[in-house]
Amino acid sequence: MTPDRRAVERELTAPRADFEVVVEEVLGRPVKAYRLRHRRLGQILDRGSDRAGVHVVHGDHRLDFGHVVAMSRAVATGLYRAGLHPGDRVAVLAANNPEWISTFWGTVTVGGVLVGLNGWWSADEAIYGLRDCGARVLVVDEPRYERIKNGLAGCEALEQVYVIGTDSYAELVACPPEGAPEVTVDEDDPAVILYTSGTTGRPRGAVHTHRGVIANSQNIRFSAAVGARLAGQAAPAAPTALVTVPFFHVSGCHAGFVAAMDRGSTVVLPTGRFDPEQVLALIEAHRVTQWSTVPTMVQRVVDHMPSRGYDLSSLAAVGYGGAPSGAELQRRARTVFPGLRGLHIGYGLTETCGAVTINSGAELERAPEAAGRALPIVEVRIDPGERPAGGPGEVQVRGSQLMAGYWPLGSESPITDDGWLSTGDIGYVDAEGLLRLTDRAKDVIIRGGENVYCAEIENRLADHPAITEAAVIGIPHPSLGEEVGAVVLLRPGSEVGPGEVRDWVGAALAHFKVPSALWISDRPLPRNAAGKLIKAQIKQSFLTTDSAAQDAGQL
Repeated sequence: MTPDRRAVERELTAPRADFEVVVEEVLGRPVKAYRLRHRRLGQILDRGSDRAGVHVVHGDHRLDFGHVVAMSRAVATGLYRAGLHPGDRVAVLAANNPEWISTFWGTVTVGGVLVGLNGWWSADEAIYGLRDCGARVLVVDEPRYERIKNGLAGCEALEQVYVIGTDSYAELVACPPEGAPEVTVDEDDPAVILYTSGTTGRPRGAVHTHRGVIANSQNIRFSAAVGARLAGQAAPAAPTALVTVPFFHVSGCHAGFVAAMDRGSTVVLPTGRFDPEQVLALIEAHRVTQWSTVPTMVQRVVDHMPSRGYDLSSLAAVGYGGAPSGAELQRRARTVFPGLRGLHIGYGLTETCGAVTINSGAELERAPEAAGRALPIVEVRIDPGERPAGGPGEVQVRGSQLMAGYWPLGSESPITDDGWLSTGDIGYVDAEGLLRLTDRAKDVIIRGGENVYCAEIENRLADHPAITEAAVIGIPHPSLGEEVGAVVLLRPGSEVGPGEVRDWVGAALAHFKVPSALWISDRPLPRNAAGKLIKAQIKQSFLTTDSAAQDAGQL
């Protein structure tokens, strides 16, 4: 008889169990927390010293746990000798690589704050981030150093720059691993600053504490333990994980290499730009069992026509978040990867240090569009605001993995005095306890007094067999206020007319949700590092298109 998920979760979180949940006061607020947990990130690195096997695969490099730990401790020594004090910021601007990982662990070990700068930023944006966080140290790879070097003089706080692949970084990691002192760190001390997606205005640095990052990692271990029990296993095996999400995002950093060190996993890192063919080759070559990604990357892989056949049977699990995923994408992923047993969709924000809800297993099959059930140490509530009670409202979350606030701490925060974070997402919790998102709070189209939630239409469009991506935007209208517009990207080799697309939407949704204007894009729609559509950029690009092109559905 298959175990019941809720019963397994209750068993694992019960008193004296491995994931016992208690209520503790965090920064003056009562929140849920795991009783058994690490109290500082350095304890996770300490555990890595006792692990055997390969930890990081990157190109031709295969680094075992001992090597990564030694590199990290050497970085800690180098930073200490360079005068880094607890609370000082160390920024990283680089592609995913082993140096990013060792810089992270070295920084947090000596009480510093690791700042993950967006590697896709322009020079001006990167300099803004450096100045905003007041970094004393920058670790940067050569391509990005060339991009920003002329602006570094304007970063008054910056004292040291270490360029990966040059003598400067080599000298940093050449320090003795045992040379850094033991630093006292409190759970609620800042450990990481990651910048929000910046879909509107300037990005803001979300300050993550040791407690928050550790809580996210423990949530991942909890989810793995639930999955193992449901599969009839006593304990989950450490996966070989392919990570294609940038490290400057919570899915790449906290849910990627931090969780991998915590679980004793192997991390496989692609090189260069995202390439579906490389993904397939890495899965085959390294017998990857788990892929941490975003829906856009899954879509590109399942759409890809490989140059040859690949053995993809090892891939048992795919986990992604950052954007909604329709049932059609999930179905196609299961077709491409024959060994796929688990799809896991997480919903979270930069402000929550990672996922706060998970949808997987039988619940995902029943409700593929849902964001999932709240994790054990997370509370979810719906604030209707000025909307009718009982319907969709703004999603608010509370728990021990929330950020401490935006940088600098003490500035305006979306967290209430009693610990609730307003996410800016609109949704509701259904009768089964699953969170369902309908849209962003600031991305609602108001058409003739009717609220139209873009995500609902985008999900319907994405389920069309000819459409691979879709974005719904509001178009100014002289009498209605706004009307619905849609931009779609077709699958390679597919053809579809605007009328057919409108009929497809109208067959499932109310007439006022059917796009009155449609554009067919000839390139992927712009997304931020979290995989979310950049609506402002899409509007700017397509609302200036000639109206005749709207009617024809072409650019």
